This record gives sequence, C-alpha cells and structure tokens, in this order.
Amino acid sequence: MKQQNYIGRFAPSPSGPLHYGSLVAATASYLQAKYNNGKWLVRIEDIDPPREVAGAANEILKTLEHFQFEWDQTPLYQSTRREQYRSAVNSLIQQNQAYACSCSRKDLANNIQKSELGKRYPGTCANKQLNTRETSLNLRLRTKNENINFQDITYGKLRHNLLKEIGDIIIYRKLDLPSYALAVTIDDAYQGITEVVRGYDLLAFTPIQIYLCQLLQLPIPKFLHIPIILNQQGQKLSKQTGADAISKQNCGSVLVQALKDLGQPVPENLEKESSGNDELGQIWNWAIKHWNVDNIPKIKQVYPSQN
Repeated sequence: MKQQNYIGRFAPSPSGPLHYGSLVAATASYLQAKYNNGKWLVRIEDIDPPREVAGAANEILKTLEHFQFEWDQTPLYQSTRREQYRSAVNSLIQQNQAYACSCSRKDLANNIQKSELGKRYPGTCANKQLNTRETSLNLRLRTKNENINFQDITYGKLRHNLLKEIGDIIIYRKLDLPSYALAVTIDDAYQGITEVVRGYDLLAFTPIQIYLCQLLQLPIPKFLHIPIILNQQGQKLSKQTGADAISKQNCGSVLVQALKDLGQPVPENLEKESSGNDELGQIWNWAIKHWNVDNIPKIKQVYPSQN
C-alpha cells in the first residue's frame, strides 16, 4: 500500500564528491518517494567545517542532476540552521535534559564503560552543574533506563536502551558544532519528512532521533535502512576509505547496478540497453513503477554487483 503525503530526503555531507555508496542511498530514497507519489528533498549537511571540501556541495548536486534526480524544493543547507539547533539545545537544557561535560578524550579513555554496543559514557559530569554556556564544553543529552521500540521497514522490530548501551550522548560539541543526531532530528521535522531512508551504518542513530523527537515534541518519521556498500577490502565504501567519485559516464549501467544492489529485478533487456546516458529516463520510469522495498536485502552490507 502506498503512503499518503510522503516526503523523503537525501542528505549528503560535502566532505568530497558523490561516490557509489551514496548514489545507492540516493536511489533508494528517491524511488521510495516517487513510488509513493511524494516529494523528494535534498539537504546538504555542511555543519562540520573541518571535514568539508570546497566545492563539494555543488559537485554533488551536479552529479545528481547528471543522473536525472529531480528534487522538489531548493536544497537546504544545514549551515543556515545553527540558530534552530541552538534553540533546541536551550529547550533541552531548560527541561534539565542536557548538561555540560568537561571530559577530555583521555578522561573518557580511562573511564569509559563497556556495553553491548561497545562503549558507554559513565555519566561523569551528569551532576556537576557545569556552565552550559561555556563554549569550551560539550553538551550531553540525559538518557533514560527505558526501551525505545521502533519498526524499521527493512530490518523489522528493534529495541534499544540508550542509557545501558551508550549512556548520555553528546548533542552539541565545543566550538558550536551540533551533533548529527540533533541536526537531523530538527531538520527532518522542519522539512516535514515522513520517512527517513538511509544506510545501515546510521541505524544506531534512530533510537536517539526518536528520543529527541519525544523530548522536543516533534513528529516521529518512519524509518527504512538499506545495506551499506563495501569496497574490495570489505570496508564501507566512503570518502574516509578512499571511495572514488562516481563516474558521469555510462550513467545508465551505474544506475542499473545500484538497482540490483537494492534487490530490484532489472529486466535483462533493460540492462542490455543501459550502457550509456540516453536510457536514464527509461530506467527511472521502470524503477519507479516496479520499486519494491520488500526486495531490499535484509543484511547489513553488500558488495557492489559485478554483472
């Protein structure tokens, strides 16, 4: 059954050019929106200046245009939204749901606790009442010993206890840098996103996003995560692992490969005719009409299709 009044989004960070893994995520979010007769938005997550590459945002948009993605609103840049992030943090501070933390990396290395997910903040600064306006300190979100239950369209019913698994999390870093979890929560609500489609590597942020929505009284979107794409060394295909910029040649065959990695049964005749860029419209038309989220592989990661 198709969803009504659907609004989806693709939110790349301008830390380099668009690579194949990001193209697969863009394709999934785009098809989910278009299949549901909805809107598809693009958001540039440019709130971490040390990681950003000059000109990368424009290059990402040009690559999406080259692959004939069509967004329904002017792209939103997170760098224009700092006032909104600070306002949300102030609201959490007033609720006593956030506090300042002076722990250094060395402090954390010496005192961090093990949990089911690896590492857990022990709450060292939770009751110190440090100055939340001090820009040299991080701000942490108080978590509760409660289960957060949600349904992911790909991976089914999931349950997390933030306090037990990761402890109080940083939502605002020193030097006025909002965390990914905070910024994405505020912006998804602002843009009216009804469903978040993104890679499995970001699944761990979902219970945090839901918890922030609850505290800030924001609507909670649906969630659909897809397997991450690996390189030949078995690493996540990313800018950090040296992923190449996606080629603007043979866009049709690249798009077909993305569809296959998303489990979509591309017809043989369409695949044979997809070598160039002229067939993109035909491929998109088929993909939107036949898109089926049930075919997305229910695994955490996949190697790119080679045929």
